[in-house]
Amino acid sequence: MKFLQQRIEQQLIGLTGLALGGIDYESPAGDPGLFGPGSVCWLVHADFPSMLCGGISALMLQMLHPLALSGVLGHSNFREDMIGRLRRTGQFIAGTTYGAEADARRLIERVRKIHDQVVGVAPDGRPYAANDPELLVWVHVAEVYSFLAGYLRYCNPALSEAEQDRYYDEVARIAEALGAKDVPRSRKAVDEYLQGMRSELVFDERAAEVLSLLMNAPAPSRLTQPVGRIMTQAGLLLLPDWARTMIGISDSPWRRRSVEIGMNTLAPTMRWSFRNGASHRARRRMGEHTP
Repeated sequence: MKFLQQRIEQQLIGLTGLALGGIDYESPAGDPGLFGPGSVCWLVHADFPSMLCGGISALMLQMLHPLALSGVLGHSNFREDMIGRLRRTGQFIAGTTYGAEADARRLIERVRKIHDQVVGVAPDGRPYAANDPELLVWVHVAEVYSFLAGYLRYCNPALSEAEQDRYYDEVARIAEALGAKDVPRSRKAVDEYLQGMRSELVFDERAAEVLSLLMNAPAPSRLTQPVGRIMTQAGLLLLPDWARTMIGISDSPWRRRSVEIGMNTLAPTMRWSFRNGASHRARRRMGEHTP
């Protein structure tokens, strides 16, 4: 069983930012990072299955904004290396959540410098810049809304509303460090923000291309192929009702039930096998025992 656990974990780590290296989550001892083990984001971001589903949902939601989509398609190799983008995003999330403070701030500064280079003109003639404070808010909210939605649906639906508000308040610090302004910091504020953004979102040919890429994303190995298919379906079902309607995703009881069965089968196995992730290493850094 130990061999099987390690084998599965090795495959799953290949999907995360840990595959990139560069961060020692176990040093220096006692450094709480930007949030510390008592934070809600340490709890939410520790569940690998729901974070993977949330990341898929976040990407699709983000791409409904024409300017965010232009930045990704025009300044990255997303089409050719979706797994690479997943790893890089995962490293940023894990590093800013669980890394020592110096590592977290280094990652933030690196992303700010990358954003400085992401400028252009969208097909509709509007200029865009990745460091635009309003665009940063959109990308951030789409991301953390999806992470929390994944955690509530696939891990812990009993997380209190007060803890959910605290989660949004905590992670707003990362968006602000990247240059965002007026970041929503509660459930109510996030819901109002998303409703207010609906008129700016479109599902056009380019967004449809992203959806197709997600649905047909290559897996790093045969072992992760079925995992990827179920996680993609589970992630897309996390989208707000209006977003699923916009992109034409079926919301039938049969589909929901099939995803639920898949997640009930996969998620416990993934949690059992994933014992040396960023959250486990960070807790060891803080002197906490991890099973």
